[in-house]
Amino acid sequence: MKYLDEYRDPVLARRLLAELRTVATSPWAIMEVCGGQTHTLVRQGIDELLPAGIRMIHGPGCPVCVTPLEIIDKAVAIAARPDVVFTSYGDMLRVPGTSGDLLGVKARGGDVRVVYTPLDAVRIARENPDRQVVFFAVGFETTAPANAMAVLHAAETGVRNFSVLVSHVLVPPAITAILDAPDNQVQAFLAAGHVCAVMGWTEYEPIAARYRVPIVVTGFEPLDLLEGIVLTVRQLETGRATVENQYARAVRRSGNTAAQDVVRRVFRVTERTWRGIGPIPASGLALTEEFAGFDAESRFATDGVRTAEHPDCIAGRILRGTAVPTDCAAYGTRCTPRTPLGAPMVSAEGTCAAFHHAGRRPSTMEATR
Repeated sequence: MKYLDEYRDPVLARRLLAELRTVATSPWAIMEVCGGQTHTLVRQGIDELLPAGIRMIHGPGCPVCVTPLEIIDKAVAIAARPDVVFTSYGDMLRVPGTSGDLLGVKARGGDVRVVYTPLDAVRIARENPDRQVVFFAVGFETTAPANAMAVLHAAETGVRNFSVLVSHVLVPPAITAILDAPDNQVQAFLAAGHVCAVMGWTEYEPIAARYRVPIVVTGFEPLDLLEGIVLTVRQLETGRATVENQYARAVRRSGNTAAQDVVRRVFRVTERTWRGIGPIPASGLALTEEFAGFDAESRFATDGVRTAEHPDCIAGRILRGTAVPTDCAAYGTRCTPRTPLGAPMVSAEGTCAAFHHAGRRPSTMEATR
């Protein structure tokens, strides 16, 4: 298939659903790791069309959502400084911290700018040598190469008033943490295709073998996800546990080795705290010693930040897959996309936002359970 509408063909979708009903003889719980996949599943109603017993668990696949509250509060503190131009992708501006968000800083006169690439931030720094320019480097392995290139470019061109506030997280350690959790219900995973386009899938192979869980690398369109679910259920039904690649048009086993090389030069693996989950060993990236001078946390001495989650937000349970948004008493009332209590309601990839935009309400959810 070559065109986008082909990946949304309702005839092919019905065929895949019919095949799934034939293949599935037992109940199975499958987690999609990527928030983009969650939005497709919920927006298209795929999760409600699956055969009885096939349950999709929405995982911590939104990097905005799992960015720890402490980092959000540090971003707000840095952005409020009069000598700083704070740059970010737009999806971070309304993520609530302990006492506000980046959009609030901008409303109060702070110089907060949306950029479309980290290289735009480097350009702004070059054009404003009397200001400190900070880029909010958030994301999974997908965005790490571009952010690494920005740091490398700033170093090579002598732009010393540029720095990055790093909150990169890595997917495989999060999958391991989910499988090790005492309340884990996940029996298989749909791996995020864009992450694997960069990193390949070799890191997933020992996880599948050790935990005996199928992992299927999957794209983001409705037919991608339906085919990925079919492949996953086939493995579960036959007792296999391997890594399969549904997203063959974009992903190779080895990934993008040039991108991996630049990430390894600029970043090192470190422990990272995930919002709602807690610290996960070797699950994040930090700047290497060679590029430590570009670390915004060190440059602006943000160690004094103190954080507090909103007491009515159950984002942690939602991110771990042990609850759905409609389990939250604040969902759709005190917590909406316009008045979010937690990141999953405001992020473009957040599970709460996906449910809300699809019109899922507690009463409608009860009717479909």
